Amino acid sequence: MLRMDKICVIRHKVLVEGKSIRCVAGELGVSRNTVTRYLTLPEAIRKEREPRLRPVMDKVGPRIDEILEEWKHRVTPKQRLTGTRILRQLSEDRYQVGITTVRDYLRERRRQVAEVYIPLVHRPGEEGQCDFFEVTVEESGELRRVWKLVLHLPYSGRDFLWIYDSCDQLSFLDGHVRAAAHFGGLPRRIVYDNLSAAVRRRVGLAPQLTERFQALVSHYLFEPCFARRGEGHDKGSVESRGKGIRLQHFTPVPQGSSLADISAVVLRQVDSAWRERVQRDGRRCWDLWQEERRRLLALPEWPFEARRVVLVSVSSKATVEIERARYSVPSGWALLDVTAYVGVEDVRLVCRGEAEVVPRQRRGGKCVQYRHYLPELARKPQAVRQVAPELVAELGEPYQRLWSLLEGRYGPQEAARVLARVLGAMVDYGSQAVAEALDAALQAGRCDLLTLSSRLQKTDLTVEVPAALQGYEVEAGSPADYDVLLAGGMR
Repeated sequence: MLRMDKICVIRHKVLVEGKSIRCVAGELGVSRNTVTRYLTLPEAIRKEREPRLRPVMDKVGPRIDEILEEWKHRVTPKQRLTGTRILRQLSEDRYQVGITTVRDYLRERRRQVAEVYIPLVHRPGEEGQCDFFEVTVEESGELRRVWKLVLHLPYSGRDFLWIYDSCDQLSFLDGHVRAAAHFGGLPRRIVYDNLSAAVRRRVGLAPQLTERFQALVSHYLFEPCFARRGEGHDKGSVESRGKGIRLQHFTPVPQGSSLADISAVVLRQVDSAWRERVQRDGRRCWDLWQEERRRLLALPEWPFEARRVVLVSVSSKATVEIERARYSVPSGWALLDVTAYVGVEDVRLVCRGEAEVVPRQRRGGKCVQYRHYLPELARKPQAVRQVAPELVAELGEPYQRLWSLLEGRYGPQEAARVLARVLGAMVDYGSQAVAEALDAALQAGRCDLLTLSSRLQKTDLTVEVPAALQGYEVEAGSPADYDVLLAGGMR
């Protein structure tokens, strides 16, 4: 078959220049039949031929299928069967075949079993896709591998993302709560992988949801859908966006003092880029979002409580251990049971109607707040001396100024004794009253225990009387009353 430029020359010489077919055939070195054929056809048309016989491939094909079936349980993705390995086995089986034939057969076999993807239709407010992706960030100068949760809306192309220490259930639930607040609603159904945070197990085709994820679904009333195992392209939109966001907004590696700060900055960048994006058909993503936001599920009156409840016991050191991290609690809770509500960023500890909120620590971390030990520190000056820098840094001003003055004038040992008495006053009068009295004494240029005591005694510590008791008058006693009682008792 001739190229199109040569066909054009043949037709031009005969039909325009008026040369004979014999003359043109001689000039171009082709047969007269070829010239005649292209005079009637404006372009080359390839004729389909009948498939030729392949005796060698027909002979070895069944054996290749047998090898693939026999060895399918003895291979892994990284130790897979190749054409070279199959050729070696065929040679051991006395087959006369070349590597090209084997590879052609494998290529055709892959083509026949390859999945055909269906172009899907995404409607406003109907579908969302969610997944975790591993990324690297620089948190407080330290490079860390963390997890990015992405919830993508295919219709408008809008994304929500947040960064977590791990891809556990707590992060999974918290991401949904944040996404619902960011979008102002949730789509009617969300597609996931079969991740353990959502699926406890599968019974046939029906997944059994975990208890906490079922509570989330019941709270927001969306429909959870799950992709087939190992078929991530069932939610190809979020897979594509997860990679795109990593390349566009995590390169170079983002920096920040905490994962929450990094997440907020990257989310603003993603939202800003999305507002300027235009679909292939020319529609602006912002206009599509205006249509989709009206179709999202309305949010409940209150957000879902994405916390894990843990029952723990307080040690004799007034500490609790949660997920291999240690936290201090008020010393009055020692040896009691505490309910811990574990969140992504903090832990709320509740005991006998009292509550303490502490920052959540990583595994092996420790969070000790010495304000929890004020009653004990007031009785243990030596312990005050050991923890004084941490204690005054936690209490802030004017205690830092006080400790600097005491340590510079009396030395650390005597300064610890004085500070212990100040801590005792905090237990008796309250931290606010002591701080005000201490600040006034320091401004007056004199700060000793006598001055502090006199200022605290002037502090108004009256307690507001309940309305039900305001009508009662309590008379003060006098020594004469006791004399009368004693005289009556002597009779």
